This record gives sequence, structure tokens and C-alpha cells, in this order.
Amino acid sequence: METRKSHSVQGRPRAFNMDVALEQALLLFWRKGYLGTSLTDLTEAMGINRPSLYAAFGNKETLFRKALDRYRNRHTAYLRDALEEPTARRAIERMMQGVVDLVTNPGNPCSCLVAQSLLACADPDDPLHQELVERRAADEIAIRDRFKRAVSEGDLPPDADPAALARFVLTVNSGLSVQAAGGASRTELLQVVRTALQACSTLD
Repeated sequence: METRKSHSVQGRPRAFNMDVALEQALLLFWRKGYLGTSLTDLTEAMGINRPSLYAAFGNKETLFRKALDRYRNRHTAYLRDALEEPTARRAIERMMQGVVDLVTNPGNPCSCLVAQSLLACADPDDPLHQELVERRAADEIAIRDRFKRAVSEGDLPPDADPAALARFVLTVNSGLSVQAAGGASRTELLQVVRTALQACSTLD
């Protein structure tokens, strides 16, 4: 009796897969941007009605935040992996390679969700803009700290500037996304990566 009770379903079970629905929402936000995505767009893409969307994910802004978490954990996990590389140069190369892989994957929109969302939500007083800035800043801090470690380990010269190098990497990564959105091929993007690595004179 105890086992049966623990497995009983309270209320009506959901008729949709939340994981699949969230992925569809993410792809829609990624293609159309937060402001360009309507609730009707979302319900149609996710295959659910508005009451189900609100019950499962909250309002549009809450859903977008969940989509951002999914984007970070599933689509940009290369950043976390790159920071585990044994040298700063390999870390930079893997980060940039990860961006190229992301934006040239035929199953993905050819852009960076966070970068394009920041441009669309440009009002600094908008809580969503502030959150996007904080998420990007967290990435910058993680990269900066990795380069600080590289300096302390002698992998980077003692006069290297970890903060400036972190900003450089993020700027190149954003540029790769813009180039991809403009039609640049994978070969062209990889050439940009090679050029950027050559420009990192502090790694010599």
C-alpha cells in the first residue's frame, strides 16, 4: 500500500514532455530573440496551450531564464570544459573552437543567444538586460580567473593582463557569432580563430 501511494499521481498528468518543450522554446528564442518571440509563437512551437505554459514554466520572462540555463548547460558547456585545459593557449583555442562548432551546427541558429539578447534588450534599467549582463560578466570572470592561474603557474608571462585577455577572448567569440550570422563559412571562422591566436602575443 505504501509503494502504491508513493507512485500515485496527484491531479491530471501533463500531456507533454517538459524537456522537449523547453528545447523548442530555447530554439525559438534563439532564432527570433526574446522581444521577437510572442506567446503564440511559444505555444505553437512547444505544442501546448497558455495555461499549460504558465503552469509548467511561469510567464514568458521566467521561461526565457529557463531557456538561458538550458543554453548554458547544454549548448555552451564547451566554456566550462575549455577552462579545464592544461594551458591558457589551449583554453582559448577550445573556447573559440566551441563557438565555431556552436554557430555552424546545422541544428542551431547561427548566433549567440546571450549576445543577441543583450543587443535586443538594450535598456540598462530592464531587469532582463541586467541579468544578461551578469551572466556574461560571470563568464568573463571565470575566464579571467583561469588566466590569473596561468600567470601564477608561469604559463603566461608575469606582465600578462588576465582581465584584458578575457575581454579579448569574449570579443572575438562575439565577433565569430556575428560573422556566422552574416553568412561566414566554417572555414572562414576557423581562419579568424587562427588569426586571433596569432594575435595573442602574450601566449608566446
